[in-house]
Amino acid sequence: MDTWQRRTSQYVVVLVGVMFGYAAVYDAGMSAFEGSPVSFLHALQVVVETFTTTGFGSDAPWTTPEMNVLVIVMDLTGVVLIFLALPVLVFPLFEEAISTTVPTAAREDLENHVVVCTLTPRGETLVDELDSWGVEHLILEPDRDRAKDRYEEGYDVIHADPQSVDGLEAARLSEARCLVADDSDPVNTSTILTAKEVAEDVRTVSVVDDPARERYHRLAGADDVLSPRALLGEGLASKVTTGISTELGEAIEIGEDFEVAELPIQRNSDLVGRTIAESGVRERAGVNIVGAWFRGQFESPPSPDATLDNGTVLLVTGREAQLERLKELTMSDVRRFRRGRTVVVGHGEVGTTVSGALSAAGVSNTVMDLADDPAVDVVGDATDPDALSRAGIEDARSVILAIPDDTLTEFAILVIRDLNPGIELIARAEETENVQKMYRAGADYVLSLATVSGRMLASTILEDEEVISLDKQVEVIRTHAPGLVGRTLGEADVRARTGCTVVGVERDGAVITDLGADFRIREGDELVIAGTDEGTNRFMETLAYTD
Repeated sequence: MDTWQRRTSQYVVVLVGVMFGYAAVYDAGMSAFEGSPVSFLHALQVVVETFTTTGFGSDAPWTTPEMNVLVIVMDLTGVVLIFLALPVLVFPLFEEAISTTVPTAAREDLENHVVVCTLTPRGETLVDELDSWGVEHLILEPDRDRAKDRYEEGYDVIHADPQSVDGLEAARLSEARCLVADDSDPVNTSTILTAKEVAEDVRTVSVVDDPARERYHRLAGADDVLSPRALLGEGLASKVTTGISTELGEAIEIGEDFEVAELPIQRNSDLVGRTIAESGVRERAGVNIVGAWFRGQFESPPSPDATLDNGTVLLVTGREAQLERLKELTMSDVRRFRRGRTVVVGHGEVGTTVSGALSAAGVSNTVMDLADDPAVDVVGDATDPDALSRAGIEDARSVILAIPDDTLTEFAILVIRDLNPGIELIARAEETENVQKMYRAGADYVLSLATVSGRMLASTILEDEEVISLDKQVEVIRTHAPGLVGRTLGEADVRARTGCTVVGVERDGAVITDLGADFRIREGDELVIAGTDEGTNRFMETLAYTD
């Protein structure tokens, strides 16, 4: 019996008992005070009339004060028991009758889909990625209210328990391409065990919260076990090491000496405050801007009128020497000549990865955390100015906030920016929705765990797709383009038509990267295209085919 039924049953028992009690009192009162005995059934009728305020029949009025007081009390009791009970008992019944009905099983023709158990913020990124690739998916939500909310938001969801055989069978797991277990560690291992019982051959991917428990996920049968926090730490650390080392960090080689890389624009760089057109990046460094992050929002291709600031991260293509020239432009004059220390705030899994990566790159760093530990240099609160001062925040070159609490991170950004207005401030965000607030607080670069995790899952599932990195939805493809043969790039206007950028052309075994508007595509040319998933899909549908 569910809560509503149990509550209703208890209410009815109490209501009937009170009515019979009042009927007995009324029967006795009429004999004792009014001298007009009535039957018990008549007394019960008067009580019902009084409770429901439909009238008092032939007994009214009463001559004695005792009976009038009794009727007044009965009237008030009836109002409380009946009319105030409507919102608690009756209204939920009507609400349930007209509420959205969430499916409890997948449609019969669903196959080669990804089963997601359950939907977390990182799962939302995964679903977006699957949608961009046209891969069908189905979400299992054991909680009825969450399932209804997801269903009303437009997700493909069923109300089912992923830890039960019936639930996974309802999701047509045996016809699926993959299952993603994305809950707590115990729930994920239980889901994997059930999945292997329902469809042993279907690939399973499990997300681990505690890396020490990875072994148990694999013992349960998981084919892939992902720990996104370590990847997040590497991503945060790269924003420091890329800017000060002679290596270009996050770069992907397209051809010999030709790469795609992302470079953050640092505070006080010569590029800050200029539009892309005014910056002259193409003329000064020879690179192509494929995309850019503006305060956490990615645009590809970016508008020439978009203004660059210290929160902008450029995604560019070019030869190593060209990328080195751009790196010089993105760095501030002060930081170009001063390495300085990096303060790492937080020494959990993410912070540990960050400090390890910085040390491996030869970057001096100070670790700060609330808990004392041999690897922690300063024990203190990230929102405490005195503790931050002990960590040397006023003289530090950069700070990385690896705190697992977004609210505390936002406050810490404000405190740190007040103590050192010129510091490079890199922050971790648990939820994607909080990224913009951190930028408004004063962060230079924010990386969301949910976004990194979702992209990590997508890259694991979509093994055949080449993506640049896990915190962005951009890819590089090589393809022939029959629709462009004989036309110049200016005539084709690829960017306007598809949102992609032609960053190179392989012709006769050599990759040509110096591409102007008058460059003409020949038969047999293989184009190197960079763009978002949606953009490359449009390019493939309209202009190209793959070998």
